[in-house]
Amino acid sequence: MDTPSSFQTDALIAEDIDAYLHAHQHKSLLRFITCGSVDDGKSTLIGRLLYDSKMIFEDQLAALESDSKRHGTQGEEIDFALLVDGLAAEREQGITIDVAYRFFTTEKRKFIVADTPGHEQYTRNMVTGASTADLAVILVDARKGMLQQTRRHSWLVHLLGIRHVVLAVNKMDLVGYDQATFDAIVADYRSFAKDIGIEQFTAVPISGFKGDNITAAPSANTPWYEGPALIQHLETVEVDNAAAQAQPFRMPVQWVNRPNLDFRGFAGLIPSGTVRVGDPVRIVPSGKTSTVKAITTFDGELQEAVAGQSVTISLTDEVDCSRGDVIAAAGDPPQASDQFSATLVWMDEEALKPGRGYWLKLGTQTVTATVQPPKYEIDVNSREHLAAKTLEMNAIGVAEFATDKPITFEPYADNRQLGGFILIDKFTNATVAAGMIAFSLRRADNVHWQPTAITREDHAGMKNQTPRVLWFTGLSGSGKSTIANEVEKQLNLMNRHTFLLDGDNVRHGLNRDLGFTEADRIENIRRVGEVAKLMADAGLIVLTAFISPFRAERRMVRDMLPEGEFIEIFVDTPLEVAETRDVKGLYKKARAGQLKNFTGIDSPYEPPESPEIRVNTVDMTPQEAARFIIQQILPLK
Repeated sequence: MDTPSSFQTDALIAEDIDAYLHAHQHKSLLRFITCGSVDDGKSTLIGRLLYDSKMIFEDQLAALESDSKRHGTQGEEIDFALLVDGLAAEREQGITIDVAYRFFTTEKRKFIVADTPGHEQYTRNMVTGASTADLAVILVDARKGMLQQTRRHSWLVHLLGIRHVVLAVNKMDLVGYDQATFDAIVADYRSFAKDIGIEQFTAVPISGFKGDNITAAPSANTPWYEGPALIQHLETVEVDNAAAQAQPFRMPVQWVNRPNLDFRGFAGLIPSGTVRVGDPVRIVPSGKTSTVKAITTFDGELQEAVAGQSVTISLTDEVDCSRGDVIAAAGDPPQASDQFSATLVWMDEEALKPGRGYWLKLGTQTVTATVQPPKYEIDVNSREHLAAKTLEMNAIGVAEFATDKPITFEPYADNRQLGGFILIDKFTNATVAAGMIAFSLRRADNVHWQPTAITREDHAGMKNQTPRVLWFTGLSGSGKSTIANEVEKQLNLMNRHTFLLDGDNVRHGLNRDLGFTEADRIENIRRVGEVAKLMADAGLIVLTAFISPFRAERRMVRDMLPEGEFIEIFVDTPLEVAETRDVKGLYKKARAGQLKNFTGIDSPYEPPESPEIRVNTVDMTPQEAARFIIQQILPLK
């Protein structure tokens, strides 16, 4: 027999994959997580599921047998946990510290399981694994009973909206398969679960190591147990789209589909409800209405689409609709608001900065959001409400949010897809938090923007100039105020209409209630930015002289203004030079520890990366710097 070529081999592999996918494509998919205290056997259970479902190749099995001898904890027997604990750090410590996802399938269903960490300091990983899960398997060591982490993870599971819960009492082999032990743990858990809002759960006595009540029929070692084996329950638990289909229709627009001039449709995944050709719909947040003209898929047109399907919807009217909008049932649309309350799980090593602008991503919507100081932090062990000014990594709290434009949402308890969001740091692009919206703030509904007859263009035209915000930033003593004064004097001689906002002057009035903590500095710049925006709307050239140490806040002010109106001017003076100009004696006090949170000493300054204008006061006098700046910004109209 001839040896197949590499092309023939690839073809055979592709053929096998196609056959595999075809054989399993009609099976439903269940996403579930395993969670519980450290060493309750989560990884061992998943390893057993993979092993018994024959989802391990021969080379993987050989590697597992070898690794079990070197790293295992079960003597000469296979350590199934090693199938999941892939990180070197996990193997060295004997714990799971990351979220490990595994796929397996049985004759009846496909599964994606997430093995989530048990340690309290890895709450963010547990939340990540639970965010897309339909079901949670909460493990309890039969020898130890319910622990603090059992309660902690059960509460998080309920908080994250997982309604199907399995209590897997593991390591029954180590307590002699004693029914009284199992019953006592179940009774203890039932009392706790009712207290936190878990209405029902399924309890199964198992041994991940021995395989009792995992994938086969109920074990002979537990003749007193009459329920299904774990995998039998997972195969039959109802997690279809029936509940989602019963909800009102919503479809976040992923993209506008325009393959040619004759077709315009809106593509997206339907998270809830049912839509039919001829149904009246409403575009949120604009409120425009239309009627469904056609429902198109890759396989052709449909008369009806339901939750879980990805479709393109065409409308009878040329309404304004784009990515981020939501197409909804006309008579029962979702909410749209720019202020709301939400539960926040902080995931970043750098603490929450109240007042700082973050990207908020909810479905296909992306907006700038600022977070107010938390109302309280939640002690996830006792569920007590604790006072908090910020949130550290793995902390959970409740806070109010404001966005730069209305977002379309529903409470997370009603709709996980339209109620759950993430926060992204604008500069690092790191996901820093996950949130769950509770409700819109009443003041967002009661306060509306009042249109005025005279526009900002009218104001600027009367002054015959283009509004600008000249934002001077630099260290204390760099010369910001002096140069800004010189620039305003020269603009005044040119009959330009200006106003100078100086850092010290503003703190005598508008911001007299603010200190110099990082949160107060952020709020200081936010308020100044809003005032500068109003003055620019009045047609003025606004000059501001603030240290404004953080790039994120300078970017926040830039985003408030029309493109091109924010001019960042970096007064680039080295720290050692600024310190020699210490007219107010501030650096001396900071060095002596008498002045806390002083920029350049014990509080950071983030220099601009690409300012519109940079001046160096070491080589320039204030008058020369002012003339240079005006040369850069002219002609001003």
